[in-house]
Amino acid sequence: MTLLLKPITRLSLFQTHFQINNNNNPRARATSVSCSWSHGAHKIVREFDPKIPIEKAITPPSSWYTDPSFYAFELDRVFYRGWQPVGYTEQIQEPRDFFSGRLGNVEFVVCREDNGKIAAFHNVCRHHASLLVTGSGKTSCFTCPYHGWTYGLNGELRKATRISGIEDFSINDFGLVPIKVATWGPFVLLNMDNEILQKDNIDTDNVASEWLGSSSELFSLNGVDTTLTYVCRREYIIECNWKVFCDNYLDGGYHVPFAHKGLASGLSLDSYTTSIFEKVSIQSAEGGSKEKEDDRLGSKAFYAFIYPNFMINRYGPWMDTNLAIPLGPRKCLVVFDYFVEASFKDDKAFIERSLADSEKVQMEDIRLCEGVQKGIESPAYSTGRYAMPKHRPFLFFWPSTRHCLLAVKIL
Repeated sequence: MTLLLKPITRLSLFQTHFQINNNNNPRARATSVSCSWSHGAHKIVREFDPKIPIEKAITPPSSWYTDPSFYAFELDRVFYRGWQPVGYTEQIQEPRDFFSGRLGNVEFVVCREDNGKIAAFHNVCRHHASLLVTGSGKTSCFTCPYHGWTYGLNGELRKATRISGIEDFSINDFGLVPIKVATWGPFVLLNMDNEILQKDNIDTDNVASEWLGSSSELFSLNGVDTTLTYVCRREYIIECNWKVFCDNYLDGGYHVPFAHKGLASGLSLDSYTTSIFEKVSIQSAEGGSKEKEDDRLGSKAFYAFIYPNFMINRYGPWMDTNLAIPLGPRKCLVVFDYFVEASFKDDKAFIERSLADSEKVQMEDIRLCEGVQKGIESPAYSTGRYAMPKHRPFLFFWPSTRHCLLAVKIL
């Protein structure tokens, strides 16, 4: 991946700063979530050439998985640009439902207003920066637990306590800072790019095009839609860089017969195929059990990787999604959400068996990923090689950054 960015001479941590515009707009926006990165990160960026054919290419250097300045660069240029999945429509199914989360240093809250509109904001009080809410639930307003400032679900400041005598203060200037929000299928998406203003109505077709490119119809054709019933969530903190987890997913089934013997027995690995689109890699394989209707894998497995960190696994009556959230250069949170077709939602035995099968595979992957991270940090390793043709989606992961996210060349 060639990371294309103007060199910046000083290094600073991310800062989210609020600015009231000249017109005292009540919907104040964060002017930037910016990252400056050191000359060391500049050097790291130049250590990988995506133009080399996969047959001759080496993998990105180990510093991409360990260096703090490179991690800071990724947050700014990868995760704070474009659509990022953060939740599901079932989490905000009814008016006054909300859920909160964190991506990088961005704390966010998503809610459904009384009029049914979905809204998203930085989950930060405009008074003294306290977080407003944690977790999920139902509320008629957001009240700061620190000093009692209260905001409506539309982000407007309703009450500011003990401000009498404060000069040059207008309650209309201190609403919550909005974040662009949209839905596609069962997914809730946020766009942290502060250059993009929130619109009252976001075109779903445009969101699909921006997020999934020309592959969007394939998701609907393979049963990724709102007819599925949400089952549950499981979260795993893994001691590895978020890209290690994504690399593991993208290796085209290469590791499956060695590391996941139980899963391998349910798939016809010889039928494995990969299709690559603008920001999406889709791997598919025939299931080993075509006769049993209650088999989790069914007759076909559909594995989709959506750049940069979201994975959808659809097979039989079952779907699970994996979201790899970076927590630092050497740690990530992987969020698994599970769904099932409506006809199986009351089949407790099937659901429990499917969750147990998934847990087994995940524990196997955690051991692999944490072992790889330790190996990456060893002085014995710097770069590796790809395996043909299994690692074609693996290599796709890197140049997609160059083509889709970065605008200014440094080379």
